[in-house]
Amino acid sequence: MWKESKNGNLSREFAVNFLSKTATAQNYQDSELKHWSESIDVETGRTFAGFGFTLSLQNLRKRLVDGDQIELKAVGFTPKPRAVTVEILHGGLDQMRMGGRLLKGDRFVIHPEIPLIAKLFIHVPDTQIWLTNPPPAGFLRWEGPVVLPSDPLIRVDLLPGGQSGPAEPIGSRRTK
Repeated sequence: MWKESKNGNLSREFAVNFLSKTATAQNYQDSELKHWSESIDVETGRTFAGFGFTLSLQNLRKRLVDGDQIELKAVGFTPKPRAVTVEILHGGLDQMRMGGRLLKGDRFVIHPEIPLIAKLFIHVPDTQIWLTNPPPAGFLRWEGPVVLPSDPLIRVDLLPGGQSGPAEPIGSRRTK
């Protein structure tokens, strides 16, 4: 569940219940709180939302680093809840400054497959997740929109403190 408040009042809320296969959203549009509740197509072990992708990547890491591209499903909001197919691929080995240190991580790209007609009306940016390198794979960084495709892109780092730097490719060397 993701919930935002402004001045103590609900601004927007998004939730997914994988067991009941439902997703709900509440969001202010034109000063009116709108509500959506949708049944979603959930494939057990293949449908994720939010941080769930980081957990799935830890299990899929070796296949992705070896060059496989894997299709899973993501639950997203436009603000109406939707389940979409996403393609996940290994984007390379990067280094980044975080918490006063220079760290290495495998970058994984989560690319939503949006129908051609929908692309005329909405742009859904890719989400990127970095896992620590060398293994064992643990969370290092996440970059993407908070919830809605129109939300600002944000960065969530593992280590606090100081300013973090952008991820930069290391080259073609990979640690498997």
